[in-house]
Amino acid sequence: MQHSSPMLTPPITPSRWRRFACMMYEGVLLFGVVFLAGYLFDTLTQSRDALMYRHARQFVLFLAIGIYFLLCWRARGQTLPMKTWDIRLVDRDGNTPTASRLLLRYLLLWPVPLLAAGLVYSASTLTGYGSTDLLIVFTPFVTFLWTWVDPDQQFLHDRLLGTRLIDLRPAKISS
Repeated sequence: MQHSSPMLTPPITPSRWRRFACMMYEGVLLFGVVFLAGYLFDTLTQSRDALMYRHARQFVLFLAIGIYFLLCWRARGQTLPMKTWDIRLVDRDGNTPTASRLLLRYLLLWPVPLLAAGLVYSASTLTGYGSTDLLIVFTPFVTFLWTWVDPDQQFLHDRLLGTRLIDLRPAKISS
């Protein structure tokens, strides 16, 4: 569904705190998506161990998460948390991005957190401290680092694709 209203004023980027809160809410919903996909995978494959068919399971979860995001973004440029926080994904013209651009966005979301996860694994291996693995919970938030150097505070994957997150809250009128 394309929204054809052109942007007349420069869009406002949601604050990092609002995007962070949206990301936390998204994590709660993704727990359900991952649980359901994992349950279906384990039921259909009759796997009884987390390491059984591990790579196939990871691929299925990657697909399930991708389908969730692509369906939500394609409908109105928003997931439920984005709608709650009045954030919308748009392209340069203010329209909902094309399906191919949304797929590329989903794929480009992964390299930075995966690189951070690799660094956590390396640190754990080098130090010999298994507790270092706990730092893995912070790896999704590494995507925010780019927003500190980007002139519009956009994520790197959005900058590369010409997409952006915009604030849908009405502008405050000062008298």
